[in-house]
Amino acid sequence: MDTSVVEDTVDAVGPLVLAFDVGSSGTRGGVFDATGTEVPGLRGKSGHAFITGASGTAVIDADEVVAEIAEITDDILAELPAGQSVAGVAIDTFSSSLVGVDAAGAAVTPCFTYADTRCHEQVLDLRRELDEEQVHQRTGTRLHTSYTPARLRWLAQDHPQMFTAATRWLTLGEYVYLHLLGTTAVGSAAASWSGMLDRVAGTWDEEILAAVRITADQLSPVHEPDEPIRPLPGSAAATALARRWPALAEADWYPVIGDGLAANIGADAATPGVVGVSAATSGAMRTIVPTAAGRLPSGLWSYRISTERTLLGGAVSDVGRVSSWAESILRVGGPTADAGGRPDGALLDAVLSAEPGEGTPLMLPFLSGERSTGWATGARAHILDLGAATTADQIYRGAMEATALSLGRIAEQLRTVTGPPARIAVGGGMAKGLPGWLQILADVLGTEVVHVRHKRSTLRGTALLALEHLAPGVQRSRARTGSHYRPDPARADYYAQRKARFEVAYQALIAGPVG
Repeated sequence: MDTSVVEDTVDAVGPLVLAFDVGSSGTRGGVFDATGTEVPGLRGKSGHAFITGASGTAVIDADEVVAEIAEITDDILAELPAGQSVAGVAIDTFSSSLVGVDAAGAAVTPCFTYADTRCHEQVLDLRRELDEEQVHQRTGTRLHTSYTPARLRWLAQDHPQMFTAATRWLTLGEYVYLHLLGTTAVGSAAASWSGMLDRVAGTWDEEILAAVRITADQLSPVHEPDEPIRPLPGSAAATALARRWPALAEADWYPVIGDGLAANIGADAATPGVVGVSAATSGAMRTIVPTAAGRLPSGLWSYRISTERTLLGGAVSDVGRVSSWAESILRVGGPTADAGGRPDGALLDAVLSAEPGEGTPLMLPFLSGERSTGWATGARAHILDLGAATTADQIYRGAMEATALSLGRIAEQLRTVTGPPARIAVGGGMAKGLPGWLQILADVLGTEVVHVRHKRSTLRGTALLALEHLAPGVQRSRARTGSHYRPDPARADYYAQRKARFEVAYQALIAGPVG
């Protein structure tokens, strides 16, 4: 746990929101005022990790996350000035999670995460049984290991006792609310991330439910973002909550959302024409559009936020993971003694900031399979054009160009729906640590890229969505930004050739043999 003593809340504009961001490496919490500004000192964090295995396992203990949120809440509220209250609680989690519970609300399964790939065979089965194009157009998602349908089919086939022990199926956020409030609901954004929600109607998709052998009453009611949840008046949960956290006794608890939506909102990429890019271990490119029944490009997902708004975009599994792999395997960057053997970021960035060269190998960067745009779950990485004179630095450069090219394929499909973006806002560890990569991204996209430097911007986005309901008339603060990267016209031909060769290699090595 990491908290600090609050020094001054005088300048905070009410009402206050307590926000949580549950990521793959830990849970963070903080208090934000009505302008979307974090209140100094009122923050906390707790680390955790996915339990992973060679079989494709990637799970987490849902009760551990409940305990983390409760402990962080204890510590933050202990520092809140006497008599001050919090008007809202908002949570985002990593997207596409699943936990089965019994009639008493106890977990009878681990919490499965988006990264668990053990249902690969069930993806193929569902693709044979269902019309995937129709599923995609209705739900906004493809049949893939990242989503819930194949995972439920896998549980029914490979773990039938576990499957039948579950009377309800919840996302991680719903599970947290059930155990803190005694009641729960699923936000439309989180429901859409499951791959089982009609993206226009906002109701559970009957064909998908039938295919995975569950019924709608085994799922939670779907709430819009402005439909908060409260413990039932007079219930044991309401009494316990008021006793433990008096400052939250009257708080509205807002439906849990996915971290991708929170990241866009927190980076001020929540208006039409603005595209948000998250670049960390994995990556995503998203924009918010009006909810409508228009045709969805095959490589994109469409996650319903509300009746009015939808998050449109695509995700890739490998961005920072490619850099880490190259640093480890190729030993680029030269280990530095004062950094415990880690590569020198300045040396790595120098490789990326240099002029592109014809000797740079081409890579298909699918170390962890492909999501957008081809959804080839079994895809693997390939490096082409290696020669006797190829250096480790050139391979590294080619690998990082490939991550930008992957995002560029998403951008091309986004443009068919939204037209050219007005601005591309990029945040995440890659943006901070490797600014040279941001220039490559700008050159590949042919659009100016803005580095979002705002710390804990995902947490901020979670608070901002709640504040739309809690404090609609208050002027919001702006996300802090850094350098702007403009595409270099002199490199346009180089990257046009790289894009073309990437597509040829993809069709030959991924689209053909891998389904």
